[in-house]
Amino acid sequence: MTSEDNDQFDSALLDAAMALAASKGWASLTMPEIARHAGLEMGEVRRRYPFKASVLLLLGRMADQSALIDDGSLGTPRETLFDLLMRRIDVFQQYRAGLLAVLRGLPFDPPLLLLLGAATMDSMKWIAGAAGISTGGVGGLLRVQGVVALWTHTLRAWEKDESEDLGTTMAALEQGLDRAERMGLFNGVDHAPTEELQSAYPSEDGDTLPPLQEEPDADFTENNG
Repeated sequence: MTSEDNDQFDSALLDAAMALAASKGWASLTMPEIARHAGLEMGEVRRRYPFKASVLLLLGRMADQSALIDDGSLGTPRETLFDLLMRRIDVFQQYRAGLLAVLRGLPFDPPLLLLLGAATMDSMKWIAGAAGISTGGVGGLLRVQGVVALWTHTLRAWEKDESEDLGTTMAALEQGLDRAERMGLFNGVDHAPTEELQSAYPSEDGDTLPPLQEEPDADFTENNG
């Protein structure tokens, strides 16, 4: 297969998975069902995507690739981080109904939640580095965790944002960036206050974010198909 063929294969599979998730929920879906709906050869789907979670990992990679495209634009780390995170949201928006169905089921699927947390951490390390935020050493790990908290805060706003221009989501991200800046995310110091950064993004019921390794975004493994 050519690179274009591969892209078409991946897009067809992801489109089918998200359409089915939107109509019947994620938990009950199986990979054979997704392959049939996509009109793809079952054996090839099995070879490329052995687990249902693989489809969500694909979505995460697509979101990262879209965010990390070098368009030559220059800005401060804060400005760049805003742009990169909104690019990820723009990809998620294309699959909104299906992805919301996935997110609704996460509290009932701890293994998937843990896997998504690990995938999110990896994605945010790339995003932070691309924004010019140091990710090396212990201090870098703490800063990456701060970016994960910021992303989770933004994702929660996106879940509730039904506007076409995603104005509520962008406003939440700007507010989160204000908090992160006050907490020293962009200072590049090795003692970035991760716990303070996390507590800066409370949920609507007043609770702070759950442990970062349990936070979702877009990726994982079986138990899910």
